[in-house]
Amino acid sequence: MNAIINVHLATGRIGRPGMGPFSLTGQPNAMGGREVGGLANQLAAHMGFSPGDTDRVRRFWQAPHMATREGLKAVDMFEAIERGTVKALWVMATNPAVSLPRAGAFRAALQKLELFVVSETTLRNDTVAAGAQVLLPAAAWGEKDGTVTNSERRISRQRAFLPRPGEAQSDWWIVSAVARRLGFENAFDYRKPADVFREHAALSAFENNGQRDFDLGGLASLADEDYDGLDAVMWPMPVGGEPGEARFFSAGAFFTGDRRGRFIAPEPPRLRAATSDAFPLRLNTGRLRDQWHTMTRSGMSPRLSAHSPEPMVDIHPDDAAATGITDGGFARVTTPHGSAVFRVCLRPGQQRGSIFAPIHWSNATAADAHVGAMAMAENDPFSGQPELKATPARVEPLEFAYRGFALTRDLIALPAGTWFARVAVAGGHGLLFATNEMPARWHGLAEKLIADDTERAEYIDLPRGIVRIAALRAGRIEACIFSGPSQNPPRWEIVRSLFNSEIVAERDRRLLLSGRSAEGIAETGPIICACYGVGLDAIRRAVSQGTAANVADIGRTLRAGTNCGSCVPELQGIIEGIIERTASAAAGETPVTPRRAS
Repeated sequence: MNAIINVHLATGRIGRPGMGPFSLTGQPNAMGGREVGGLANQLAAHMGFSPGDTDRVRRFWQAPHMATREGLKAVDMFEAIERGTVKALWVMATNPAVSLPRAGAFRAALQKLELFVVSETTLRNDTVAAGAQVLLPAAAWGEKDGTVTNSERRISRQRAFLPRPGEAQSDWWIVSAVARRLGFENAFDYRKPADVFREHAALSAFENNGQRDFDLGGLASLADEDYDGLDAVMWPMPVGGEPGEARFFSAGAFFTGDRRGRFIAPEPPRLRAATSDAFPLRLNTGRLRDQWHTMTRSGMSPRLSAHSPEPMVDIHPDDAAATGITDGGFARVTTPHGSAVFRVCLRPGQQRGSIFAPIHWSNATAADAHVGAMAMAENDPFSGQPELKATPARVEPLEFAYRGFALTRDLIALPAGTWFARVAVAGGHGLLFATNEMPARWHGLAEKLIADDTERAEYIDLPRGIVRIAALRAGRIEACIFSGPSQNPPRWEIVRSLFNSEIVAERDRRLLLSGRSAEGIAETGPIICACYGVGLDAIRRAVSQGTAANVADIGRTLRAGTNCGSCVPELQGIIEGIIERTASAAAGETPVTPRRAS
């Protein structure tokens, strides 16, 4: 990053339209978090740990025991927990037992803590399950009142649009309540978010005089009603000044003592951990289109979960051919730090020598699909950012004899040794699973789920490995388990649509166990457009029948891609794939067809 900034400085490309060495952050309030000192190497109001800054903040807050050096960044902190030098931890707004590299080892290290506190919006995530001694109910995003700041330096009021459930409270309230109980009543006497904001603004202006870029002095005396009605504003906004210009540094002056920029010579980059015969590939990790971090919230949405319901690993067909891995099958990914199991998706667009697996699944949402546990904890020495894009890895095919799904109104546990992924469905819980257990085991599990007062429908063919059992009460599906041979597993789209129905019509009940489409229920296939629930089969039909020849046609015909637009690249890929297959078929070839999650 230093090298990139140096080039921009040397060529005068800072502060000019269309230019700037700025990253696109993955957090909606990343700027706001930095403004209040949310990094281990910063104090609040963008001040660092120089003697002048620490003395200034000490005097403003009247804090005689002010920190004078940087704290531990995330990975360093958990390594210190492993060593036993950090003995107390308070986790807020994150799920480190999933998101950190070497997550399995770090999760085990949490058992060493003498005090482990978690502020959370949910009862079920891996960090809570790692042994939290104190669980504090925190307000979620839509229940909070305050401000957020985007990368444009624009501060916006965020107003709660949902009531806080139960005893849930905002983070500022929780911290203040704990501080007061520790004897700091005067320093934490906030009564509302406006109190916190005014102090934050006052600190930014304290002994500033235009020497520091971050200055909210003009907002430090806002009345409560003015804070409540605050329009979006860009900083800096000093006392007596106008809101910040839309563009910093356009005149070439920087916030240094002499107003000149500083070149920083970058150190030679660390060498990446080498691949080897044992680990010939590199594991790249990242996000999926419709999910957010560890899925503690986005994973509860049936609409978002419909697009990619299972943890997948993307592999180039050439790399897969070398190991005997097949599209749509299963594979075990192993690194020096751990292993996990995924459905396979062959993608010609995947870089050769590299595989990709999403970060979202955890022990709470899947069995043996935790990506963080496989990633190495090599960090950038300055930012602390872990190298999550290049862990040496190998991939091996994995066979399961049976695959299936379960749909239940109540959360259930599957037999030990079952690979599964939990999927959000309307009105209940979904499970996609794979196993080598004999079908009779699933028959026995289904028997336990069926209450005496339910209507039972079943189709059992144990020699062929088929178990299909459903329980209905007053025409509503209460639970069902479908299992079949792995090479011909039952599809769940139609059964899931029936499960979502309050009443299953008589004609649909007759076809329930077949899993086939009944009149009025179109087989859509895996969902592509989450906004309008448009599936792959529907898109393929529109293209093959000539009603859609491009993305715009699909939008007009099916509405897919016309709302948020995030599925447009995938729609384009589907069209190109159909064209390629049609051309290959005409030429007598058999192309590789990447399989979507289903």
